[in-house]
Amino acid sequence: MMMVMQPEGLGVREGPFAGGGGGGEYMEQEEDWDRDLLLDPAWEKQQRKTFTAWCNSHLRKAGTQIENIEEDFRNGLKLMLLLEVISGERLPRPDKGKMRFHKIANVNKALDFIASKGVKLVSIGAEEIVDGNLKMTLGMIWTIILRFATSAKEGLLLWCQRKTAPYRNVNVQNFHTSWKDGLALCALIHRHRPDLIDYAKLRKDDPIGNLNTAFEVAEKYLDIPRMLDAEDIVNTPKPDEKAIMTYVSCFYHAFAGAEQAETAANRICKVLAVNQENEKLMEEYEKLASELLEWIRRTIPWLENRVGEPSMSAMQRKLEDFRDYRRLHKPPRVQEKCQLEINFNTLQTKLRLSHRPAFMPSEGKLVSDIANAWRGLEQVEKGYEDWLLSEIRRLQRLQHLAEKFQQKASLHETWTRGKEDMLSQRDYESASLQEVRALLRRHEAFESDLAAHQDRVEHIAALAQELNELDYHDAASVNSRCQAICDQWDNLGTLTQKRRDALERMEKLLETIDQLQLEFARRAAPFNNWLDGAVEDLQDVWLVHSVEETQSLLTAHDQFKATLPEADRERGAILGIQGEIQKICQTYGLRPSSTNPYINLTPQDINAKWDMVRKLVPSRDQTLQEELARQQVNERLRRQFAAQANAVGPWIQAKVEEVGRLAAGMAGSLEEQMAGLRQQEQNIINYKSNIDRLEGDHQLLQESLVFDNKHTVYSMEHIRVGWEQLLTSIARTINEVENQVLTRDAKGLSQEQLNEFRASFNHFDRKRNGMMEPDDFRACLISMGYDLGEVEFARIMTMVDPNAAGVVTFQAFIDFMTRETAETDTAEQVVASFKILAGDKNYITPEELRRELPAEQAEYCIRRMAPYKGSGAPAGALDYVAFSSALYGESDL
Repeated sequence: MMMVMQPEGLGVREGPFAGGGGGGEYMEQEEDWDRDLLLDPAWEKQQRKTFTAWCNSHLRKAGTQIENIEEDFRNGLKLMLLLEVISGERLPRPDKGKMRFHKIANVNKALDFIASKGVKLVSIGAEEIVDGNLKMTLGMIWTIILRFATSAKEGLLLWCQRKTAPYRNVNVQNFHTSWKDGLALCALIHRHRPDLIDYAKLRKDDPIGNLNTAFEVAEKYLDIPRMLDAEDIVNTPKPDEKAIMTYVSCFYHAFAGAEQAETAANRICKVLAVNQENEKLMEEYEKLASELLEWIRRTIPWLENRVGEPSMSAMQRKLEDFRDYRRLHKPPRVQEKCQLEINFNTLQTKLRLSHRPAFMPSEGKLVSDIANAWRGLEQVEKGYEDWLLSEIRRLQRLQHLAEKFQQKASLHETWTRGKEDMLSQRDYESASLQEVRALLRRHEAFESDLAAHQDRVEHIAALAQELNELDYHDAASVNSRCQAICDQWDNLGTLTQKRRDALERMEKLLETIDQLQLEFARRAAPFNNWLDGAVEDLQDVWLVHSVEETQSLLTAHDQFKATLPEADRERGAILGIQGEIQKICQTYGLRPSSTNPYINLTPQDINAKWDMVRKLVPSRDQTLQEELARQQVNERLRRQFAAQANAVGPWIQAKVEEVGRLAAGMAGSLEEQMAGLRQQEQNIINYKSNIDRLEGDHQLLQESLVFDNKHTVYSMEHIRVGWEQLLTSIARTINEVENQVLTRDAKGLSQEQLNEFRASFNHFDRKRNGMMEPDDFRACLISMGYDLGEVEFARIMTMVDPNAAGVVTFQAFIDFMTRETAETDTAEQVVASFKILAGDKNYITPEELRRELPAEQAEYCIRRMAPYKGSGAPAGALDYVAFSSALYGESDL
């Protein structure tokens, strides 16, 4: 049994136009070779005649032919000659002897050459060919036809289906029964040479007449030898597929060709219109780039100005100006930058498609220059915003510290008022012993009070130092007041020590003291200090940023209120001491002293301060509750912003990914793709109201001086950047589809051609991975009507696979088909077109231009063409050769 393997790497699947079998059944057909021939001898007869005629059609080129296919190939000489003719390559020198081993050696050289082309030969040996085995000889010739003539059965079948699709009574589904009535062969001839056959007069019920008509016309006018007999085909239930396929492949090679270009005047109009449109786009780009760069140049110095303001209101005005810049002035410029990039890409695409030199903007106006300037602007803008917020926080902190300094300084100055005069008194000189001792105890109480105030003085100095470190605008007055307080404090310390020394000297002369007054002073002084501290704490100012911090203050205040009952008991005990003094005086008839010798604090003073504390407690309650309410409002603002940001942020991110997926996997016509993208763009524009609402919530937060938000990871800056990225992404994707439309229109391709290219690529994309292997690509080209030899196919592969990756991508396939099928124009073609208009002269006159071209294009040429400098030309003659070269960048226009 003999079996012929297909070339390695040629995988063929059943396509959309295939019939019941399909090209993928080569293996099964060849395995059935013996059985088919034994069952139907008519097939052997058809193959013998068809294969003999096919071989002779090639051997004639070498000046020879064969008569008996199984006898004439036995010595291997004509077999090697046949392979050299159809491959265009030289085989090894044949053996000239007539012995059997010489013949076997020659046949083996031919079989080795076939195997070198990637064809596996199974069960075909040189001995069978030398012995004249008809079955093996026919199998070998069919293998050669498959490799060097048809290449791919499915591609040839698809080509036949496309060419005969418009014809009535023709339905090509295979290479046997679909050709029995002869109409398919006549349709192929009429499709390419309608002058040779009147297809309307053919009848389906006259198959022999139809077949003979096709055979005679092909032999007479197309140089295709008669390889088949009409009677054999009609009388055989299933004609031999290999014979039919071999004969049909001859029509395929005979009809491959291309169409001519358009007329000269239309070509020139198209070239000039493209040139004018490109110049307009260049001017628009230069103007838009200059305006955008000038705006960036003016804006950056304003953003680089980091001179702070002394007041919070002035800094808030700066912040409002910056918000206006971000909300009103910058967005139009973002659109201009995006439009500039789109215009530049569109212009470069049009120049490339029309074979013009790439556009080089003026110095400093490249897209990269604008991108660098824009990045510089955004860096300065980010730094300016950070500086603004930092400066506002600094002023906020300074204002709080300044108020605290003034409050504590005022309290201290109130406390020290008269203390220096009191310490300078010499009242002890005329006092009694009891009075001296009272003065001494009083002085001890003062020292205790003085020591208690040491922390307050240090706190005042610390506040002044912090204000200086934070560059407070009125630091001079703060320093002056702080220095006065420190100087006074030092003086008080000196006076206190001097008075103690004097009282201790007098104490030695005095013996008695009123213990109760001393006890009163000892307990009243710290209690009074506690009262002063309580009043100070209740009047203290604070700065909080959250509900939690406010709750912490409320908790501390509640803890303070819990100590009031104990303090009230202490107050009662102190007042009880004074009551005991009065009781003793009344009991013993003593004249009570109007003052306590140890302390000038009276029960009335303690009661007055106690009343003040009780009055300040509810006031403090109310102030803290108001602050809690304000912080709760701020928290609601945070949550309100976060709720929207957590919805807007993921939406923007999802849209960016969706646009990316659309760009990577578009389907349908370019107009349908553009409509889909435009709908996406409109959906994005409609979503702008959500961004505006979020901007409003963000502005409320900043007006409330709220700068943090733990409820969301999205800041307004993140949303703005994402929104700008989404707008840029959809605009760029739309621009890419527009450029594809430009490619289609510029090359004169129809939507049907593009769809056909896509359908052909998908059909031969065996692995559905967007790539074709070389053998699949060969079959695809055959289905598209290309006549491919080995050298031509190798040349095409270097174009579509320059890196020798072994695959052909869809983009490379589209680029190749666009170059092969679309109309192009070159400088030489334009020169030839002008020469036609000029009547074969080397110059052209303005009158000829105005007569042959539309008015606008004619005047454009007259303005730009240089005078013709050759001899024998009339006045006003123009040089169209130099003008045509300048259009394609080969000289200066």
